[in-house]
Amino acid sequence: MIPPLVTAAAIGLLLLGLACAVYMAWQMLRHPPKMAVMRFVWPLCALFAGPVLVWFYHRYAGPGAEDVPFAAKVAKGTLHCGAGCTLADLVCENLAHYVPSVLTFFGLGTIFSTEIFAAWTMDYVFALLTGIVFQYFAIAPMRNLSVGAGIKAAAKADILSLTSWQVGMYGFMGLAHFVLFPAFFGTTVDAGSPVFWAAMQLAMLAGFVTAYSPNWLLIRSGLKEEM
Repeated sequence: MIPPLVTAAAIGLLLLGLACAVYMAWQMLRHPPKMAVMRFVWPLCALFAGPVLVWFYHRYAGPGAEDVPFAAKVAKGTLHCGAGCTLADLVCENLAHYVPSVLTFFGLGTIFSTEIFAAWTMDYVFALLTGIVFQYFAIAPMRNLSVGAGIKAAAKADILSLTSWQVGMYGFMGLAHFVLFPAFFGTTVDAGSPVFWAAMQLAMLAGFVTAYSPNWLLIRSGLKEEM
């Protein structure tokens, strides 16, 4: 059983992330970024990064930000990937929880015997598609590419970036699901619990860490645009 204090702390973290996301959405209305897709990236990433994201935006991306170091540009590019993962996970994890039959289309009962791996497969597919769309609207306008060429360039930029993010995210959630939750609570925790989503905030931060170096390489090579 999850202690009430743990649940309360999880709810507090989620509300903090939500408040920061609302604040960032307000900032996007006040100061629309040059790259339109970033209007969605900043609020989505604030859901898991909270006050750290708000500080980073004002320091390296908001009005008046100058002399942005390359490391911060890489971080912005990495967050661009994280926004697609965040959106996909919000949709897919809730869908898997409330409409579990959808997991049969992603291998449950045929490839996988447990729901979590089918859910991760669904997450990855939707995150990749979302990430490519986000990358398309970042790359195609800047390079003046056709639709086909833009999609191809977006896929090249996003597959490695998103996959490396998912490695960190799934790694942490796997640790939480198979080790931490049973050890501390004597049970697993699913998307119906605030504790699951608080753990997902930490998992997203782990994803950022594992995706940072690949994004550095992608931006240095020119496959991905600087944000």
